[in-house]
Amino acid sequence: MSFYEDIVRYRDLDYQNCLSSVTDSQFYGILEKPHLSDMDFLALLSPCAGQHLEEMAQKAHDITIRQFGRTIMLYTPMYLSNFCNNQCIYCGFNQKNKIDRHQLSLEEVEKEALEISKTGLKHILILTGDAPKIAGLNYLESCCKILSRYFSSISIEVYALTRDEYARLIQAGVDGLTIYQETYNEDLYGRLHLKGAKTDYRFRLDAPERGCEVAIRSVNIAALFGLDDWRKEAFLTGMHADYLKKKYPETEIAVSIPRIRPNAGEFQPKVIVEDRDVVQMMTALRIFMPRTGITISTRESAEFRNHILPLGVTKMSAGSCTAVGGRTSENKRTGQFEIADERGVPEMAAMLQASGWQAVYKDWQPIM
Repeated sequence: MSFYEDIVRYRDLDYQNCLSSVTDSQFYGILEKPHLSDMDFLALLSPCAGQHLEEMAQKAHDITIRQFGRTIMLYTPMYLSNFCNNQCIYCGFNQKNKIDRHQLSLEEVEKEALEISKTGLKHILILTGDAPKIAGLNYLESCCKILSRYFSSISIEVYALTRDEYARLIQAGVDGLTIYQETYNEDLYGRLHLKGAKTDYRFRLDAPERGCEVAIRSVNIAALFGLDDWRKEAFLTGMHADYLKKKYPETEIAVSIPRIRPNAGEFQPKVIVEDRDVVQMMTALRIFMPRTGITISTRESAEFRNHILPLGVTKMSAGSCTAVGGRTSENKRTGQFEIADERGVPEMAAMLQASGWQAVYKDWQPIM
């Protein structure tokens, strides 16, 4: 059994009726429960619950402090390659987009790693487009061997891999996997992904589980909000995380809440996801899954990230750049998308300290 069976089951759910029928008394009753059902979680994403964000925020804050303390893990992304065989119509790396394509040499990887390491960060997320014949397993393994000299934790956000491929990268030093399903709506998925390996909805959907099966330390999942109805996408993201957490309790499961950002190409989001919608998703997720990490990246503005800090966030990116070699290259290459919060690591750490939180640069040391 995989999460796809749950997807099929939830397709028959009358979302409109479930969301519109939630009452104030039902909402307050859910807040008092020690453990929530799937329908309780869906109720927290309802328009009714959206009228009680203050109560949800306080509950989420209390849970976060109790479970995680006043700490925020900091990390940064590092783009290795933007070659891509896919035609995902919402992505800046879309094969059809006329952008400068580049892949870092191993010398450039070390140069970029050295520059990032000067900030003190020990957690890094490496990214590529979907072009296995260019940025293949051998290349990724070689990059990880270099990066392990500078960082204690290496996560990947690359194309979906097989179990054996994930196992190989774990042996090379990878301990974290981030992969977005983009949308859980299978019909819409087919209309958004026009060409390339990423057109395989099931293979993408099962990728996080394949990582769990080979005992990767952490898995971070998400939908890309703005592609479809945010309430359904948030619900299925939460149910996916809950499925993985129950089936693989030894794996650290986390979720992200990314909104579409401007990028190369002409795609416009189908759905506008407002700030208050992100707050409702985050607080609902925290109340539903008290021990699950929540990541908020520099897709969000500095002001908004400061505002939502107490509401459930456990991990934030800092000093981000979405261009290949963007920190050290003299060529100003096009990034995958525009970042909104351009603060460097010292600025983020200072903001956290001023707000009463501790910036954590390292919480993991691999076995040598």
